[in-house]
Amino acid sequence: MSSFSLAVRDSSTMLRRNLLHARRYPSLTLNLLLTPVMLLLLFVYIFGGAMSGGAGREAYIAYIVPGILLMTVGSTVIGTAVSVSTDMSEGIIARFRTMAIHRGSILIGHVIGSVVQSVASVVLVAAVGAAIGFRSSGAGVLEWAAAFGLIVLFALALTWIAVGMGLVSPTAEAASNNAMPLILLPLLSSAFVPLHSMPGWFQPVARYQPFTPAIETLRGLLLGTPIGDNGWIAVLWCLGLAVLGYFWAASAFDRDTR
Repeated sequence: MSSFSLAVRDSSTMLRRNLLHARRYPSLTLNLLLTPVMLLLLFVYIFGGAMSGGAGREAYIAYIVPGILLMTVGSTVIGTAVSVSTDMSEGIIARFRTMAIHRGSILIGHVIGSVVQSVASVVLVAAVGAAIGFRSSGAGVLEWAAAFGLIVLFALALTWIAVGMGLVSPTAEAASNNAMPLILLPLLSSAFVPLHSMPGWFQPVARYQPFTPAIETLRGLLLGTPIGDNGWIAVLWCLGLAVLGYFWAASAFDRDTR
């Protein structure tokens, strides 16, 4: 069997292990999933009237859902950081290292499993959004395919960052705390209010971060609003974070002696 075939086989085994682990211990995933759902309901039904600027609840639902979908990705991958840190601290990965398996498959299984869980979480949150009135306007097959591709790419990028956080965190609690910016950054983006409504000194903070261009791109694909430069900026952010996270995780994994 070739080296590539061994890598695929072992990565598939690790993926199956991580998905089974998530199914047996769903409480963490559910807790992380509840955060974007509760924020969606809170902002729509409690703050929506004030934050919509008189446009109405239906218009605000259309505005907020794309941001909540990408916030869901950030929330879900925190579970990956916790899972990786737990595996490291409990010695499971140390046992894997002594076995005749492809070394990279350990991390690849975590990454692919996290992306699958992120996409599933996005689908569930999107279903909640549709139930309360979200409708895409004029999005065809190409727009939906591009939106799905953006979500997968964004999930892949944040997952590698989360894996790196999990590897350098001494405990699961530390991993959860270290990954909290992945939930906080969407709150500082254009997810809930337009950039022009923010204080002038704060607008660069919201504009020049990974969530805002990704949200504006997803919003444009689903609602037909102008995307402008946000599309290629979002892709560059995703690729940059994915590469950074990969090398960070690989370096941390190679030098870890736990």
